[in-house]
Amino acid sequence: MRKKTYAMRYVAGQPAEQIFPPGAMLHLGQALPPGAPLPANPNLKVLVWNIFKQQRADWMTVLEGFGKDAHLVLLQEAQTTPELVRFATSNYLAADQVPAFVLPQHPSGVMTLASAHPVYCCPLREREPLLRLAKSALITAYPLPTGEMLMVVNIHAVNFSLGVDVYSKQLGPIGEQITHHRGPVIMAGDFNAWSRQRINALYRFAQQMDLEEVMFTADHRRKAFGRPLDFVFYRDMNVSEASVLVTRASDHNPLLVEFNSKR
Repeated sequence: MRKKTYAMRYVAGQPAEQIFPPGAMLHLGQALPPGAPLPANPNLKVLVWNIFKQQRADWMTVLEGFGKDAHLVLLQEAQTTPELVRFATSNYLAADQVPAFVLPQHPSGVMTLASAHPVYCCPLREREPLLRLAKSALITAYPLPTGEMLMVVNIHAVNFSLGVDVYSKQLGPIGEQITHHRGPVIMAGDFNAWSRQRINALYRFAQQMDLEEVMFTADHRRKAFGRPLDFVFYRDMNVSEASVLVTRASDHNPLLVEFNSKR
């Protein structure tokens, strides 16, 4: 029997809470709860990082040095260790994680830390066809000071698969949500786009969703077979700054991007 997909929400001073997929997509008729907007004036700062299950030294130093100033932190391979949960709840209003698979002690998966409470949360999982391990994605939404709703997609794409059928299948439900959303979108994470087929499928998807790619002048992103694995895509926003931090604290380098509103 297939395991239920859910997110775990961590908020300071409250017990961890399970969040199950919503009954309707964002903006499709449901009344959204009121929420304070992301404090994104003048710029919205976003950190994207595959944290390699916190297996290397200095991961906390990197998060404390660069994560505290970010309004959104999108982590992949985040293990819910007490240290990470403590950092998240001490510096952010909410942290949502989708457990992709359970390690001996702590679940690992994508985790989104935000300086505002999400008003929408949709966890997604896709199983690797060869290794039978799951990869996760998370769609959250936050009010912006402009009155718009920002959709944030945090994804760790399936890695080991023959062809791109499962790869494209994982993007399908995300595409449905982006298509129905009226407003800005940020989609970022570890896309495991290490083959020509995969990168073509990803770019095709981005084009269909009207998403633009964030470009990095000094591109130190982790590569496999000469192709970058980590990307940031966006819609209805402007990029004011984009950089890649070189570190040994993970097998991926963190991406730092600052956005401002088109309005």
